[in-house]
Amino acid sequence: MGNNEIHDDTTSILDQVVAAMQDKKAKEIISLDLSDIPTAVTRYFVICHGTSKTQVDAIYDNILEKVNNTCGIHPSHREGYENSEWILIDYFDVVVHVFLEETRNFYSLESLWADAKLTTYESDK
Repeated sequence: MGNNEIHDDTTSILDQVVAAMQDKKAKEIISLDLSDIPTAVTRYFVICHGTSKTQVDAIYDNILEKVNNTCGIHPSHREGYENSEWILIDYFDVVVHVFLEETRNFYSLESLWADAKLTTYESDK
């Protein structure tokens, strides 16, 4: 029973993160399911980018608000919001990466985790 509760929380967080990204017109939203990769430190990466630092900030703020209001959780760790080029939000089983477009292209996290199951989402609902 405990595993189902964790799965439900993880799925809820994942859904809210994606919805928050879509609300702010984030680009190229994907999730990487890392659960079958033994060396992975989390279950999911959720990745998107914005076309300006203002948009990256808006996506970040909306994720925090939506996940808190819907799931009642605050991230365990956040970093990168000072310069808004790559913001990481850690919800334990879901780690969110909000990039500025050029920064995302440079680091190319998707290619680093090519063994993960990739799911793409509509950029706007």
